[in-house]
Amino acid sequence: MPPIPGRTDCEGHAPMRQDQFLTVVGREEARRRFDEALRPAPVGIETVPLGEAHGRVLARALAAPIDVPPFDRSTVDGFAVRAADVATASETAPVRLAPTGDVVACGVAPTRAVDPGTATTIATGGPMPRGADAVVMVEQTEPDGAGGVLVRRPVASGQNMAFAGSDLAQGETVLRRGKVIGAPEIGLMAACGTGTVEVFRRPIVAVISTGDELVPPGGRLGPAAIYDTNGPIVAAAVAENGCVPLVFPIVPDDEARLRAALTEAHARADFVILSGGTSKGTGDLTARLVAGVGAPGIVVHGVAVKPGKPLCLAVADGKGLAVLPGFPTSAMFTFHEFIVPVLRRLAGLAPRREGRVEATVPVRVPSEIGRTDYVMVGLGTGADDGLVAHPVFKGSGAISAFAQADGFVAIEALADHLAAGSVAEVTLFSPEVRAPDLVIAGSHCVGLEPVVDAVIAEGFDARILALGSTGGLAAARRGECDVAPIHLLDAASGIYNQAFLDESLELVPGWRRLQGVVFRPGDRRFEGRTAAEAVAAIAEDPTALMVNRNTGAGTRLLLDGLLGGRRPDGWTNQAKSHNAVAAAVAHGRADWGMAIATVAKAYGLGFLPFADEHYDFAVVRARRDRPAVAAFLLALASAPVRERLAALGFAVARGESGSP
Repeated sequence: MPPIPGRTDCEGHAPMRQDQFLTVVGREEARRRFDEALRPAPVGIETVPLGEAHGRVLARALAAPIDVPPFDRSTVDGFAVRAADVATASETAPVRLAPTGDVVACGVAPTRAVDPGTATTIATGGPMPRGADAVVMVEQTEPDGAGGVLVRRPVASGQNMAFAGSDLAQGETVLRRGKVIGAPEIGLMAACGTGTVEVFRRPIVAVISTGDELVPPGGRLGPAAIYDTNGPIVAAAVAENGCVPLVFPIVPDDEARLRAALTEAHARADFVILSGGTSKGTGDLTARLVAGVGAPGIVVHGVAVKPGKPLCLAVADGKGLAVLPGFPTSAMFTFHEFIVPVLRRLAGLAPRREGRVEATVPVRVPSEIGRTDYVMVGLGTGADDGLVAHPVFKGSGAISAFAQADGFVAIEALADHLAAGSVAEVTLFSPEVRAPDLVIAGSHCVGLEPVVDAVIAEGFDARILALGSTGGLAAARRGECDVAPIHLLDAASGIYNQAFLDESLELVPGWRRLQGVVFRPGDRRFEGRTAAEAVAAIAEDPTALMVNRNTGAGTRLLLDGLLGGRRPDGWTNQAKSHNAVAAAVAHGRADWGMAIATVAKAYGLGFLPFADEHYDFAVVRARRDRPAVAAFLLALASAPVRERLAALGFAVARGESGSP
């Protein structure tokens, strides 16, 4: 695409080439283009009172204007003496000194010198009197009854006192440019008498969410509407990186309103971030309008990364603009990789120090050749107590993935997968991240929440990985989790769970929950029938659409048995949770599926009971005595947890598990 006619950049240079939309470039090339076009640097300097400097970034190095301390002072309560006078003092032969008559307290200058054979009473922090070169602690003295003081221990010259400038010398550099001012730095500057501080101005970053489907948190959702997650999370991340977010109201996909918001944001802010409207499509206006804000315009539109391919980066008259993809995961990865380094330079901050650890990835992770693939992972410990990185497969639209992940693994563009068992470098989202004390991997159930709450209340950190029953068992056998929740029916014996364990695992009873067919109330195809009768009839009905469960889930095995080899319409539509099944039916995207009674009730659905299944726990024997596992087992047996489980509609196991 040719340059925009008649435009130059803020320094009078010829405009850069206006790149075609979604012309994909590599990660490093995208960074280079954006950096060269923007040339990010601190946006300005301002002077603030010391009391308002906390959290700000120092703009100039600070040298001590005075010595700290500004005078020789005592570091203990006692007597200022000449060290030579008490060199022979001992418990059996104390040395008597005559008082000078002076008492030196903090903030009080001494008026009399300490001559040979005399001592001055002095408090901690008091200025040392002339002639004294040490302080004897009061505990090592006693009055002699005649107005003098007996010293029972010798002191060396300089003992129990601090010399002027011993902390900070006049002219010494105290703090350097770019230092983030915290409580210790406030203390240093206060000690130097600094009343005002020159700091970098915090860049103002406009945050605009776009899309007809967005509703602000707290609003009422209409049909096909979703809450705006990108706006709040981007604003918070902007603040975490030394900038001030300027949050605009949500802008619908209306050209005039979006252009007006962009114009205002560009005028008021130092950097503009939008989310949504980056992909090609007739309804996407954002990138096209960004191109016309100022010169040189769009420098990157499309980066070879996953998630986040449609990222758009632009520079308009010296200010940066970024259009993040609409999906939350895509938006935050591109923000982290491409926007954070720029914002920190605008704020005068050093590059972010990212924690990195090595961990084993237990499963094969497919990737797409030609672009860097970022895979979010949650950390745990393996059989050898080494770190294990469990991939969090939730898709680019899942905001919950960030809450469950500790960091990410990057699969480079030339690789088509990451092999199971590979040792990979994990970039941590927070330097404080550590492996949880308890990892629960397997079938998910709302009944886990009261148990885990009780474990956390005991001071342990716990993580739940929803891998399905078979996935959890595999992780437990590999020693990658502590507990695997399962509900697997052995068709031959009719007994739950026991047949699926090996010697490394111990089965601990959990609770029973009722599985059945869910449907919208009033559907006569289901009303008044048993689950088996309804499924037998509906499986041949071309107008009925089912929602299945994912392979490996205990519910899927139960449903397959009920279907008896039939594959009704919708069989390939595989939801990953009971809630997802219930939501699909409640919203009319499917007519029926299988879920537990508790979830059916929560969604207001009809329910045909089918199986009273056992939801139990496969505990790794080698980890049973670990404190967090012991806390889990105690919580499971506790009366408060059992009461909460009963309130959720679950029948708590009382002993044997698995029997029908």
